[in-house]
Amino acid sequence: MFIKSLSAKSALIPYIQSVQFNFDKYDMINTLVDLAAKTDYSLLEQLACDPDATNTGHDYYPREVHSGHYVPVLPTPIENPEYITHSKTFFRELGLDDSLANTDDFKALFSGDVSELPEPMKKMGWATGYALSIYGTEYTHQCPFQTGNGYGDGRAISVLEILINHNRWEMQLKGAGRTPYCRGADGRAVLRSSVREFLAQEFMHALGVPTSRSLSLYVSTTERVDRPWYFEGSKSEDPEVMVSNSVAISTRVAPSFLRVGQLELFARRCRNKAHIDARKELETFVLHIMAREYQNEISDPQLTAENILSLATSFRERLVSMVTEWMRVGYCQGNFNSDNCALGGFTLDYGPFGFCELFDPVFQPWTGGGQHFSFFNQPVAAQKNYDMFCKSLAPLLENHQDALEKLETIRREFANVIEHKLEKMWASKLGLSEYPSDLFVSLLKLMVQTSVDYTIFFRELSNLPQDVNGIQKSFYKQPDEQLHQQWQHWMHRWNRAVDDNCEKSAIDRHHICEEMKAVNPKYTWREWLIVPAYQQASEGDYTLVKEIQDVLAKPYEEQTKEIEKKYYILRPEQFQRAGGVSHYSCSS
Repeated sequence: MFIKSLSAKSALIPYIQSVQFNFDKYDMINTLVDLAAKTDYSLLEQLACDPDATNTGHDYYPREVHSGHYVPVLPTPIENPEYITHSKTFFRELGLDDSLANTDDFKALFSGDVSELPEPMKKMGWATGYALSIYGTEYTHQCPFQTGNGYGDGRAISVLEILINHNRWEMQLKGAGRTPYCRGADGRAVLRSSVREFLAQEFMHALGVPTSRSLSLYVSTTERVDRPWYFEGSKSEDPEVMVSNSVAISTRVAPSFLRVGQLELFARRCRNKAHIDARKELETFVLHIMAREYQNEISDPQLTAENILSLATSFRERLVSMVTEWMRVGYCQGNFNSDNCALGGFTLDYGPFGFCELFDPVFQPWTGGGQHFSFFNQPVAAQKNYDMFCKSLAPLLENHQDALEKLETIRREFANVIEHKLEKMWASKLGLSEYPSDLFVSLLKLMVQTSVDYTIFFRELSNLPQDVNGIQKSFYKQPDEQLHQQWQHWMHRWNRAVDDNCEKSAIDRHHICEEMKAVNPKYTWREWLIVPAYQQASEGDYTLVKEIQDVLAKPYEEQTKEIEKKYYILRPEQFQRAGGVSHYSCSS
């Protein structure tokens, strides 16, 4: 049952590896004034401000936010910011000149200083509240007030919303100081987590996985905070020591930062009649979702039963596609609560994430996450979030019994839809047009028994080897004679299936090889190689950060022999159970 519910294959070839624009048609954005001309604050214009908010944005201490969709907050700049890197790929997509990242006013804005912005940019940021549900269970006790009114963006502050080339982008500072939702924390992000999030978002984009994006990364040369972390070489589950860290601000960008948890918050208030405008608050938010994220699917965003059902169907498609892509590339979200589930159907919040190296169906990089958020359980976790999404739409259909029944049908079909997507994905990774259930289940057993590297195995398999010798590069331990024979038998069955597929589809094995390499990346995120990058960055050396950024920007390409020797290798034994490498208790 475990394998059946989570099996999958997606003939989805990476949906987009780079967006190309003809910049002869567009004026390059060379200054912050040029960027300011692109501003369009749809969230602030269409949604309601917290009526208890301050006029100054000095709202830095935990308090209950009883109503409204957002709270104006003034970011707290980091001291003496220094440029580390920016995404050249994303700059090209936006039409930004690379030199802009090193200008004083750009650096000031994206390190938290909004005091001198050109009009019509707003000299204020905003934070949003959301509810929390974990694996389909509603929670309020993490809120300091035990009501759920204090849960939201604790250290993420949006500062800009722009329209460029007909695409809407919201720009959000991670680590820009306290908000009313900080729950007593300092609102800062440390360099370690900032480097990880910056690199991971652009890597996921290069893999073809729907994701938020990275714009820029700045670090303070003087401001520091203490965080719990691990001793060098630690095997502990939990951190053992407080470590002083440089603070940093990474700017993440997405069409919106609307989440299932936000929809839940307004639906709960509507159900509970929390205040006089609770239903209107929910209605306005759903309209904003339609207009902001689903304008192609819902051309006339009105609160009709038809549009609400269309929203449910469209979000289901995006969510199952995203999670299928996670499985394809070995990504584990680690903490897939509803507040970490973007309503736009893309990956959001790179905190306790990881990529599966040594294959384990229950791989979980976060020690606080549990098996319910582990690698192969992510489709079920997604379904739990989708359940909460549908539950949150239901109050808007309470007078439409037929529509409520249709919504329930759409919800129940989630498992079948994601099963189908997953089966297509697994077949594509194996170079087959149809999902081979028995062959795939046998493979999973062999991968676990042999201790196989997830990425290297599928990449080596993409070369279409005839026997087990062609995949041994991916083995962490050599199989005994019996296991070796089982592998030989499996390789024979698989090669026969590939040949049958070639004959049936009138294609040759070279074509299969190329198709497999388009869905099986050669290079992946290896935490033990990321650690030295942020350690060196803490000493002011950003060379390795930029090197890894370049390598991960081309995950499907062969690259150089030097890169292959350094990055296409198995995790050394000393890192297999190392605290802060194989697992971590927090994202800082």
